[in-house]
Amino acid sequence: MHFACWSFLAADKRKVCPVGRERFMFDLEEELKKLPAKPGVYLMHDSHDAIIYVGKAVSLKNRVRQYFQSSRSKSPKIQQMVANIAYFEYIVVDSEMEALVLECNLIKEHRPKYNTMLKDDKSYPYIKVTVDEIFPRVLYAHKQKKDKAKYFGPYTSGYAVKETLELLRKTYQYRNCSRQLTGQKDVDRPCLYHHIGQCKAPCQGNVSTEEYKKSIDEILEFLGGNYGILTKKLTAAMMEASENLEFERAAEYRDLLNSVKKLSQQQKASDTAGSDRDVIAFATAEDEAVVQVFFIRDGKMLGREHFYLTGVKNEARADIMANFIKQYYAGTPYIPRELLLGVALSKEDEDLISRWLSEKRGAKVKILVPQRGDKERIIALAEKNASMVLQQDVEKIKREEARTTGAVAQIAKWLSMPSIYRIESYDISNTSGFESVGSMVVYENGRPKKNDYRKFKIRSVTEPDDYASMREVLTRRFLHGMRKDEGIDSFHRFPDLIMMDGGRGQVNICLEVLSELGITSVKVCGMVKNDHHRTRGLYYNNEEIPIDKDSEAFKLITRIQDETHRFAIEYHRARRTAAQVHSILDDIPGIGTVRRRALMKRYSSLDELKGATQEEIETLPEFNRRAAEQVYKFFHPPSTT
Repeated sequence: MHFACWSFLAADKRKVCPVGRERFMFDLEEELKKLPAKPGVYLMHDSHDAIIYVGKAVSLKNRVRQYFQSSRSKSPKIQQMVANIAYFEYIVVDSEMEALVLECNLIKEHRPKYNTMLKDDKSYPYIKVTVDEIFPRVLYAHKQKKDKAKYFGPYTSGYAVKETLELLRKTYQYRNCSRQLTGQKDVDRPCLYHHIGQCKAPCQGNVSTEEYKKSIDEILEFLGGNYGILTKKLTAAMMEASENLEFERAAEYRDLLNSVKKLSQQQKASDTAGSDRDVIAFATAEDEAVVQVFFIRDGKMLGREHFYLTGVKNEARADIMANFIKQYYAGTPYIPRELLLGVALSKEDEDLISRWLSEKRGAKVKILVPQRGDKERIIALAEKNASMVLQQDVEKIKREEARTTGAVAQIAKWLSMPSIYRIESYDISNTSGFESVGSMVVYENGRPKKNDYRKFKIRSVTEPDDYASMREVLTRRFLHGMRKDEGIDSFHRFPDLIMMDGGRGQVNICLEVLSELGITSVKVCGMVKNDHHRTRGLYYNNEEIPIDKDSEAFKLITRIQDETHRFAIEYHRARRTAAQVHSILDDIPGIGTVRRRALMKRYSSLDELKGATQEEIETLPEFNRRAAEQVYKFFHPPSTT
């Protein structure tokens, strides 16, 4: 990686670089000459070190220079972005394809202000059938892996997947445990699912592999869209129960049958080609866009979903579509055979994106823009849906802006600051000084940035001294951020404002640390509490500033306060529990370090480990029967009476 940086001076073409908390002079023309004529990705930074734009280029030399050529016409958005550039860095890669992939990853990681951003970060579940096992399982899967199992999906509703799995388990009574079964009596007693009639207990040898496989084959047919077999099966069972005067059982089969009919009605045919395709169209209003995606699998509409984009004002419609496709398919594991688009991409983007998607899928992916026929009609339907969602959500979007960027602007006004982008908040948690920890929570533009959250194990303080612990946390945080011998990470992005969870005392500790380190750009305020430990005002510049408790800014401050407490307390609880479990596991005879780690990884608490059976412990790869027996007997000693 190579970087070059500057901010504009009115007097001449010299530039001042803010990187590393020091200032260096640069000549703009010289820095532009150093740009290589190679493919790569460039990252534009503002004066706070935040990445405000990420782009890719076939030639970095040509593309980056365009931003600073006065002869070129630029959209208002690009003009504003260029005015806020303090420096840039660039990464050279071997091909335009590599640049595309890297651009997608960096946009997702940093969420730059001036990129057209996909606001949603949804993931879609699958149903996984482990057909490679002697007694296959049918499972909920968060992603599709390259293994020997069969996957169905992705589905747009996790609730619908769980509902389907419950229906199948009640009907076919397949196993869902993780035991390695042989078809013999592999365990001493069956699980609870067998006792409630939802597992045939192959672990007891109660069902042959042939009979079990027949059920799995019917499940595969059902998941493939053939509902007839299951419908006939449930209808026959319902009638038989009714004839035998087993009316409660007949009612259960009736309910299961209704669930099947409900599922089958959701699978509406959308075309006759029987292919896999995603239909994508969008509608825009001001700086927002709603993208509607129809998921079609094997010729049936599996579901639909809408997504929000920000930063689309003055963007070409082809660019909006290209930005959505790159960000969405960079994060979803399933790539269909075809994309039907409501807007044509540029020729350059279409060729590159098609090659990228084909490489991800492992087979050719077509990108089409239908002009007539059934495909054009379904595009029109997607556009209509996008427009309806956008109209319905205008007020929702305004409310979201008010509770985030609007609230931050209000806090900046209260503190007489020109603007606030990044807020950090800190808290200390301990039990009488035991396992003392610190937490750092980060908000950018009024939204939590959880990737930048950090945890601190207090090293230098053994007594219950929150001030000393806070001094250690802040010192470590900002010293790390000032180091130049390490790569750029979240610690190198200093906040505009630190909100301390307390009044004068906490604020003074923070100001002392910043002063000792020579950091003057970071402002500090305290969240002053009332008798009920709720924020009543902000302590800033040696005075308490009253705040409107009905305002969005007050609600944001409360959310930051609650999130800081939650993050610290959860970390403290985890460390306390781990220490407790670890100390007890040390006392189990014959259990060494590897097996202790396996138990701590598998069981999140001591109570959960105590409740485990010997057979369950034995399923861990690190354990054999004797070791599992040692653990079980340690927590369940034989009675002496």
